[in-house]
Amino acid sequence: MNSKLFLASLCVATVARLGFAAETATVRFSLDADKPGAVINRNVYGQFAEHLGRCIYEGIWVGEQSPIPNTRGYRNDVVAALKTLQVPLLRWPGGCFADEYHWKDGIGPRESRPAMINTHWGGVVENNHFGTHEFLDFCELIGAEPFVCLNVGSGTVQEAMEWVEYMTSDAQSPMANLRRKNGREKSWRVRYVAVGNESWGCGGTMRPEFYADNFRRYNTFIKNYSPDYRIYRVACGPNGDNYAWTETLMKEAARWMNGLALHNYTLPTGNWQKKGSSTQFSEDEYFSTLRNAVRMDELITKHLAIMDQADPRKRVDLVVDEWGVWTDVEPGTNRGFLYQQDTLRNAIVAALHLHIFQKHAARVSMANIAQMINVLQAMILTEKEKMLLTPTYHVFEMFKVHQGATSLPVEVSSPDYARAAQKLAAVSVSASRDAAGKIHVSLVNADPSRDFQVSAQLSGVRANRATGRILTAAAVAAHNTFAAPDTVKPVAFTAATISGEKLDLMLPAKSIVMVELN
Repeated sequence: MNSKLFLASLCVATVARLGFAAETATVRFSLDADKPGAVINRNVYGQFAEHLGRCIYEGIWVGEQSPIPNTRGYRNDVVAALKTLQVPLLRWPGGCFADEYHWKDGIGPRESRPAMINTHWGGVVENNHFGTHEFLDFCELIGAEPFVCLNVGSGTVQEAMEWVEYMTSDAQSPMANLRRKNGREKSWRVRYVAVGNESWGCGGTMRPEFYADNFRRYNTFIKNYSPDYRIYRVACGPNGDNYAWTETLMKEAARWMNGLALHNYTLPTGNWQKKGSSTQFSEDEYFSTLRNAVRMDELITKHLAIMDQADPRKRVDLVVDEWGVWTDVEPGTNRGFLYQQDTLRNAIVAALHLHIFQKHAARVSMANIAQMINVLQAMILTEKEKMLLTPTYHVFEMFKVHQGATSLPVEVSSPDYARAAQKLAAVSVSASRDAAGKIHVSLVNADPSRDFQVSAQLSGVRANRATGRILTAAAVAAHNTFAAPDTVKPVAFTAATISGEKLDLMLPAKSIVMVELN
């Protein structure tokens, strides 16, 4: 059944049930547009591209000689899809790969670049054909700002210092002149720089005190070469609920950082040894995935409380530069490539995360989903010349109206979605007002079997029309394949009406809805 027929049948079934109060619960929320909150930083919708599996090679880069249509080696279909997504920021080259990457191996004539072994991800040989120039040119091509992660684990301070100079200096200096020799006259705008990655683990297995000293040392040599901006320095932050790491970093190095990076993945089972299938799962596992996902709110709240003790002026932001659903790899694929399918379940997890980040808009300045293409919770999957957009891509495309908009406070009263003794709110709501004055309300119904009648009280809103789109499917495990790439995609949503200061809509089970108030 195609998505339009499914949505039509779903609406008919919903209407048929309206007479049975026991089957249709009510969700209420209030929205006060007269009390705006913080601006939602565009970079909350950031992406992540690591030298891992087929993310870079085949996903982004195929080379100029490839039969796959490309522009200077970049896939045309991928570039077009990412432009539509309006990607604000792209993190590179890792990830664990960053701390074994030596940038000078990735510049100059490609045929002369030395190869290396990617010891973290599959043991494949990396030919370094995609390096600094290719990454930064790609960012310009899709309109994204670059976020570069320096090598602290196996690199040197001099190497890091020279890389920043190479990318950002327009002086007549050794590294700027080397860049010119390699074909780029003007420096790139590289505002965001991370000092290492997961230094508590694959980036060096460091103690927080040791990393804090390393951050201070490396940071000293990250120079501001451009008169137009200062580099935004991101320190390696905690893994999940490692609150002791945050406490130490803030105590020892807060004054030198702009952001502290939190990493937290959603594992369906919560077990790293058997994370669960991306497409074959029970409702209990679906529920546990959501429970693990919404824990992001608790992590952000608790880490911010610790950060505020050392930084009462709230100068340091929280950066969630790795997040997303991590399942077992697809059967028959290289375990080191982290290739997994993307389902409606993942889309719901993504939407819930974005709502959480927007709730904390005053302090969460950036988030980077892992990863952009062919790896983990990807936006895009490719198979040689074929490409498809995942349900997660569609969430980011629907939600892009929130980028840079002003958050609006919402108070939600939602029934619970419960399994056994555990529960979570069935419905999540977030709202914003863009620069043109349009108000957008995004709603997520995580309950896989119940529709909800939603009734909202609007204050300070002048609108007489509500239009929107909905993302849903016949099952939470539904996903797009190369044989059927449009199984899960947004369609028009017409079940919303506005009258005066009241918004009413029917929110189907397992759905994500974006409503625009005009």
